[in-house]
Parts: sequence; C-alpha cells; structure tokens
Amino acid sequence: MTRPRNWLTTALRLVAGLAIAVPAALLLGAPPAAAHPMPHSVVRLDVYKASVTARLELPVDDFSRASGIDLNSVEPAALPAKATAIRAYLGRHIRPTTLRGEAWRVGIGALGLSRTEQTSTGPYRELVAEAVLTPPPRGDVRHFTLHYDVIVHQVVTHVTLVSVRQDWAAGRVGDGGASQVGTISLDIRHMKVPPLTVDLGNGSTWRGFVAMTELGGEHILTGTDHLLFLLILLLPAPLRATGRRWHGLVGARAALGRIGRVTIAFTFGHSVALAATALGRLEIPGRPVEAFIAASILVGAVHAVRPLFPGREAVVAGVFGLGHGMAFSFVLAEMHLSTGQLVFSLFGFNLGIELVQLLLVCLALPALLVIARLRVQPALRVGGALITATAAVGWLADRLGLPNPVARTADGAGSHTTLTLAALALSAVAAGGWALSTRWRSPGEPAGGAHLGSRPRPRSRLGAESEV
Repeated sequence: MTRPRNWLTTALRLVAGLAIAVPAALLLGAPPAAAHPMPHSVVRLDVYKASVTARLELPVDDFSRASGIDLNSVEPAALPAKATAIRAYLGRHIRPTTLRGEAWRVGIGALGLSRTEQTSTGPYRELVAEAVLTPPPRGDVRHFTLHYDVIVHQVVTHVTLVSVRQDWAAGRVGDGGASQVGTISLDIRHMKVPPLTVDLGNGSTWRGFVAMTELGGEHILTGTDHLLFLLILLLPAPLRATGRRWHGLVGARAALGRIGRVTIAFTFGHSVALAATALGRLEIPGRPVEAFIAASILVGAVHAVRPLFPGREAVVAGVFGLGHGMAFSFVLAEMHLSTGQLVFSLFGFNLGIELVQLLLVCLALPALLVIARLRVQPALRVGGALITATAAVGWLADRLGLPNPVARTADGAGSHTTLTLAALALSAVAAGGWALSTRWRSPGEPAGGAHLGSRPRPRSRLGAESEV
C-alpha cells in the first residue's frame, strides 16, 4: 500500500515543480519589457555636505498597486488630501543606513503629479517626491547603504534606477546629466530586494572648485544676454559723440581705454552683486532681475545708435552689472551649498566668468577697432544694434509673462558656443589681416572700404570720420 502512495506523492511534486519552474523560466528567459513594457522608477541623488536629497520619480499605476493608495484618478489639485498617507508609506520603504547599520533620518517633502515619457513605454503619469536623507553625526554621505523597496516589494518585475545628479565634492555640478550608481530590483533566487551600497568615492574641495570654474565659464559663454550687453556697450567705444550723433573717431589709446574701463566696470558690478547675494543667501525673485537684464540690453542697443550717456559707459556698465551678478547668483542658490563650499564656489564661478569674458573681449577687440575705420561702419553698427534691440524686446516680453518666438530664438543662440567662438576668432584673424595689409600698403594706394587718401594718416587716429 505504500508504493502507490509514494508514486502519487512523487507525481504531484513533479507537477507542482513544473508549474513553478515553467513560468519562472519564461520570466527569466524573456525580459518583461519584451512582452509588456513597464516604466521604471528613478531615484536621483543630490549629495550635500551633511545630507542627501533624493528625488523620486514613481509611475503612478505601479505606485497605486504597491501602496494601496489609488492615485490613478487623482488630479494634482487633489493630491494634498493623499499627502499624509503617501509620506507615511514612503517613510516605511526608504531606509538608508551607514555601512555599520546605523539608521539615517528620512524626511519626505514636496509631492507632485506630472506626465512624462520613457522611450520603451510611452507617456504615463508619475508621482514626484522629495526625500531628505540625513546621516547620524558620524555618518558619511558618500558611503552608505540604501534599503529601498517602494514599489518592488509588491510589483516584483519593477526596477528602480539610482543615479547622482549633483555632487559638489566630486565635481558634478550644473546640468551635465546624472551618473548611474546602480539598480534596485527583486532577487528572484532568494525572493528578496537586496539593498544598494552607494559608494561615491572620495570627494575634495579642489574638484568642487575646478567644476565651479568650468561652470562659470560655461554660464557666460552660453548666456547670450550677458554677452550681448557687454558687446553692444563696446561697439561704439572707438567713436566720438557729438551732440546726439556718433561722429568721428577717438585715438587708438582712448578707444582701448574705454573698452578696458567698460569691461572692468561690468566685471566689478556683477562680482559685487554675485558675492553679496550668494554669501548673504538673499532670496531675490528671478523674473524682475531677468527683466532688468533685458532692459539693460535694450538701453545699450539704443546707445549704440544714438549716444545716451557718452563718456559714462563704464558707470552704466557697473550699475547694470549689478543686475547681471544677481542673475549669476541664482546658479549658486540652487545648489544649497555649505558656507565653506559656497566660498570656494563663488571664487571659482566668478573666475570662470572673468576668464571667458576676457577671452571673448580679446577676440572681439580687433574687429571693433577695424570696423570703426570702414565706410560701412554706420550700417554695421546700426544693424547690430537693431538685432540686439529685437532680441532684448523679445526677452523683456518673455520675462514679463509673454512668451514669444524671438526670445526662444535668442535663447537658442547660446547653445551654439563653438560657432560663437569660431566666428569671433575668424573675425579677429580677418581684422588683424586687414590691419596689416593697410599698414604695409603704399601711401598712394587706397585702402578698400576706408577713407584713406594719398597721404598716410597719423598713427594716433584709428581711421576716417563717420557719422550717423
């Protein structure tokens, strides 16, 4: 009687084993995305000196299924009614610890609902949450263990991608993209969600300083509005103002002095405002400052056509530079740096701005001096001023709440940094070649486009008179 019972038991075990093994083999052999693509979660870390901020981007459908908090039909305006339950749930499933197992403090902050899209899954709704992770007194924000199972404890096919977005001590600042740290998913063999060991290496003040210097240079190079303001003020620098007209030329030494004073005044103005705003941690509304910058560009464009403040360009550059410096400080304010990091960042960021600004002025200088000697100088100056004024009006309207294609086009010009540098370098080479050719041309031979007669001009003059 025992044999049939043993045989039956063995058969039942075999059937049960096949029932488990076949689906498991199918799941392991064919990725879930191939049969039914599902969006994944994203955790982006911002690493500060004493804490880590995590931005959670969670697919609403999977989050609702895992948490039991139905958000599928909830509109953003109704989200506060669910906020307490959401924060409690997230707090239970986000558990960072030190490498020795000491628990961190977790605080869940702002919540929001948005629509997004992933390449393999198409558009979907997501829940966005901010979590502040604070280690114990001797904890290390660069090395810790992240126990995280917000969705995957219920949706076993779910995957969470963890990356670092900002890490000052590692030289990761700005919008350079996130660096992948690892993934969190279910270990099918043990049916557990293993924690992720976060190892960000050893950071340093030097790496943060260098990164901020690079960011400052990039910011001025891609900041079309800042460059236009400076260049439009320098455009009439070699000209003499008579009444309400630009009439004739000043000497070469005087022109270089004007250009130097305007550049130094603008540097001083934005450096002072940047330092005061950043170190004072002043919260200044962005829209009025940005509108002020657009207005300053418009004033500079009008001045290039008709002198509004002849001889006082340096003073105007310094005053308007204060507004530009406040705009620069917004970049530092978004990083939430410690006081020590902020001091080094301020110095590095400003150094980057000044180095690139000096490079651009040096590249533009030969063309500015040569254009002043050409017969077409009035047309080039007025044309450049009109283009600048058009961009300024577009920016001003956009920053006052009226979006327009002019502002979008002007902003897009800042993305072509290589083209900008190449154009300035080419203009400097061409201007230098033109200056050399006219210098060695025989006195009786006319210079193409310039008011040169049969007699050589005095060296103290840049060229012929022009009037608009």
